[in-house]
Amino acid sequence: MRLLFTSDVSDHVFSLEVGEDIELAVLKALCESESGIPGQEMSLIFNNTSLDGDSRLIGSFGLKDNDMVLVRRRQSNSSRSPSRSVPGPSQASMDDPRVLREMFLANPEQRALLNQSNPPLAKALESSDPEEFNKVFREQMRVRQEEERRRMMMLTADPFDPTAQQMIAEEIRRKNVDANMEQALEHNPESFGTVVMLYVDCVVNKHHVKAFVDTGAQTTLMSAECADRCGIKRLIDTRWSGIAKGVGTQRITGRIHMVQIEIAGCFLASSFSILEDQPMDMLLGLDMLKRHQCIVDLNRNVLIIGTTGKETRFLNENELPPCARMSGPAAAAEATSADDEALAKALAASAEEAASKQSPFPEKDIKEVMNAGCNRQQALDELTKAKGDPKVAIIAVLTRGFSSGTSKK
Repeated sequence: MRLLFTSDVSDHVFSLEVGEDIELAVLKALCESESGIPGQEMSLIFNNTSLDGDSRLIGSFGLKDNDMVLVRRRQSNSSRSPSRSVPGPSQASMDDPRVLREMFLANPEQRALLNQSNPPLAKALESSDPEEFNKVFREQMRVRQEEERRRMMMLTADPFDPTAQQMIAEEIRRKNVDANMEQALEHNPESFGTVVMLYVDCVVNKHHVKAFVDTGAQTTLMSAECADRCGIKRLIDTRWSGIAKGVGTQRITGRIHMVQIEIAGCFLASSFSILEDQPMDMLLGLDMLKRHQCIVDLNRNVLIIGTTGKETRFLNENELPPCARMSGPAAAAEATSADDEALAKALAASAEEAASKQSPFPEKDIKEVMNAGCNRQQALDELTKAKGDPKVAIIAVLTRGFSSGTSKK
């Protein structure tokens, strides 16, 4: 009969033609050459049940043609006992999130990566409450472990079961997303950067205002607070009240029909729709930009006033109002976290080849890094970069978001 095998070390699937009258030990020997896992460290799992008894015939386990068997590496008792009696620094780090919190706080570069890849954990890190970091970290680890458990169930379940087919389809979809992201990281890494919004300095009724240039907005807008600050709130015509719809809805309290705006020394007439609750002071929409034939020159980073020929530069990120800044703890707290990924590595070498090679690192260190949320190959890569230090490798895994267990969208 033909049996299908997959390994928790890699996603490689292989098949073997075997008879029902061979012993389990012989089957393990055949799997050893394909999976790279030594027979004495190998555990075969079928229908969520471990196949035990090397002298038993495989037909006695109920295996049938085209059944899927999971090949898993198990640690020996001798390798597990020392880790229970004398936990190493890596084990202590994984069991005590406070230690990891101090590691992040001592490394600004990793903390910046964490802000981008895992905003909920970064927010907890910036808080003064270590218990909040502990709570978020434990919850994310629980989600990762649950998803790994579901993946193992999928690999050993009946492939014709509708629920298993849904799980397999979701796993394939997630792998496609991973591959797409890895290609983007390799060929288009700038797409993961933040873009500075286009703001210009202007003057309204002798009050300086930072205005957002938005070619996608139909009308020019101003917040009620900014209108009050500029002393023009008395000019609001409430007969033009209504609702502004776009990304969300805002209440329009009215309209100011004409006000002069000073940009680059030029006085330009414009009308404003006044929004009741708007964090942005002023937005220059298409009505004003087209009336004055404005040109957005991104090459020179300037706004050109076509009717006058004058130009003004767009503001740098440090000059933007707080509501427009895309970096820092406040923005990271508001950002949404990816469902399965944050930042991933570029394409790794073949998992099958990596599994067959002798690892230069202790197996317990590899397992600890994998428990942080990555597969075996990624754990080996991070340990190599960290020169064998499991603590540094664990921090790299957490900041780059290898696993899919971060907060849901």
